[in-house]
Amino acid sequence: MTLPLEGVRVIEVGQALAGPLAGVLLADMGADVIKIEKPEGGDDARIWGPPFGPDGVTSLYFYSQNRNKRSVVLDLKAPADIEKLNRLCETADILIQNLRPGVVDEIGIGPEAMLARHPRLIYCSIWAFGYQGPMRLRPGFDPLLQAYGGMMSVTGRPEDPPTFCGASINDKATGMFCTIGALAALRQRDRTGKGCLVDTSLFDSAVHWVEGQVNAYLVDGVVPRRHGTGGAAIVPYQVFDTADHPLCLAPGNDRLWARCARALGHPEWATDEKFATSAQRVRNRTDLLPQIAAAMLTRKRAEWLKLLEEAGVPCSPVNDIGELVATEQFAASGLVQQLPEGGPRVVGIPITFDRVRPQSARMAPKLGEHSDEVFGK
Repeated sequence: MTLPLEGVRVIEVGQALAGPLAGVLLADMGADVIKIEKPEGGDDARIWGPPFGPDGVTSLYFYSQNRNKRSVVLDLKAPADIEKLNRLCETADILIQNLRPGVVDEIGIGPEAMLARHPRLIYCSIWAFGYQGPMRLRPGFDPLLQAYGGMMSVTGRPEDPPTFCGASINDKATGMFCTIGALAALRQRDRTGKGCLVDTSLFDSAVHWVEGQVNAYLVDGVVPRRHGTGGAAIVPYQVFDTADHPLCLAPGNDRLWARCARALGHPEWATDEKFATSAQRVRNRTDLLPQIAAAMLTRKRAEWLKLLEEAGVPCSPVNDIGELVATEQFAASGLVQQLPEGGPRVVGIPITFDRVRPQSARMAPKLGEHSDEVFGK
């Protein structure tokens, strides 16, 4: 298939997750992504295993985030290699970098220098804490930003310590926001002929995830609390134990709540003045939730799923990863793809074009595999 970004060239000076994720999204959509790696081992993520890929030494993590790219080795401490990078940028549309804050300016490839030399370039910087403020030069990793950005404080049960989200959601969100910004800037360049500086950060992404809680605090000054699997502004909206396995219940409005109450065998809850409206259920959550929990324990999960789905109440089993992969929906999605050249199976891009999901044309590259191809022998 012809992909939307064919003809677009991207230079990725990044490692770990946020920068490479932005690169792989653009690569999967057809861009030619040239990954710049340091001579000493390349991207740190190459050794983030087990599990490892078919070669036994490169992490599966690296295979997943670097498919469809070409790898070249440059020593960015060497002026000659900085000049090679600049020559590449003469042919590039987008540059993505997530080096340690401050490094790009020290070695002469900061945005001011690069945009002065390459005025059509879209220069994307990924920061830990952003380009301004007292913490601008601090490095950061996903769990640190989950902690600093308030996310842990609202995740988990009230009686438990603040809880870490199992997915690297700040890294992934920042990679996606970088991609969105790059594509918007590319569209702007189509109109103006000028490049653009795009800044994203793990801190901004972390705050974005808790924007509802921040907005509420700015209005009422009340520090949000943890509600376990529940929602702060909707009740019930959480996981309940059944007689065998947990189930997530999410009747998100009063109409669905009335259906839910009937399905649970307590139609009176829908008309009780303490529970009839969403605001009343939130105010009286400590009264209502134990009653729902007791009702849910009277049947097995499969029975509840059948009853609730027949009643039109949004609900879901709480799947572990094995159960997720075994579902018919997972199979039907076509998300898993086999990397070429004997590569592993990985989850592909969560986008389709004309109902076709892009497939990887390249295995994740060996370190420096394409240096001769890109620079010439």
